[in-house]
Amino acid sequence: MEENKDKKIWSVYGGFGFVLGEFCRTFKDEVIRIEKNDIAPQSPHILYGISTTDNYNVFDSPTLDIETNLIHFMDVLDSCHKKYGTKFEFILISSWFVYGVPSSPEFPLLETTQPDPKGFYSITARAREQLLISYCETFGIAYKILRLANVLGSKDGKVSNKKNALQFLIQKIILNETIELYDNGEFFRDYIDVRDCAVAIKSAMESELPYVIYNISNGVSQKFKELIDWAIRYSGSKSLVMDKLDKPEFHTVVQSKNVFLSNGRLRETGYVPRHSIHETLMKIVDDYQN
Repeated sequence: MEENKDKKIWSVYGGFGFVLGEFCRTFKDEVIRIEKNDIAPQSPHILYGISTTDNYNVFDSPTLDIETNLIHFMDVLDSCHKKYGTKFEFILISSWFVYGVPSSPEFPLLETTQPDPKGFYSITARAREQLLISYCETFGIAYKILRLANVLGSKDGKVSNKKNALQFLIQKIILNETIELYDNGEFFRDYIDVRDCAVAIKSAMESELPYVIYNISNGVSQKFKELIDWAIRYSGSKSLVMDKLDKPEFHTVVQSKNVFLSNGRLRETGYVPRHSIHETLMKIVDDYQN
């Protein structure tokens, strides 16, 4: 695929996954999906989203986060530099996990909030950001970092109790299974529909505003228990909700109880969400039931 002067063509790493897969479907005429094990870019515009997704690899594969989030990432970044010199731009998909567990959290979290990650995934995700900043500023390369909130969508085939817990529990709700929630669900999260997320990524990556870090979120605080109750009512489920008492210490150490991101910078780009949280949940429930 060749570029023209009016349209950038993006080399997308991670384009077969959940979030960037949606991006590639939405902007199919503007992307080249790079195969999983390839490191060479096919255009000077790089959108990078290869990553681990939770803090639990420390128990069974303690080097996986390092190999994926740091070593493979640097192989790709260096490959881009060798091919294009300084004449390329690099957009990194990062995560709210980099904020870690703030000792005195003030919500919403701003892009200027000092990160303090605790888990292996969170630490390597933050280190990846810092490596990108150092490398690009050393060589004079344009870059941006996009920190995603919790992304929901029915095409996510890798939901689990470790990743995308809300959607994982919706699957159990549809099966009328008992639902157990840490802290009785009395905590809040920040969710964005994967379809909105694709548009938000595009808005931030092509913005000419003087920012290099963007929170990709809808900037809305959602109480977890209320979303679970809503999904039960909408689906007609007979699931019971119980307070899960055996909360592991590891979860408390590495995970922030509450998450709510500011999306002020993103709104400045003109981004406006199209899907409310309830519209998103309706689609997820309907797709699972059908």
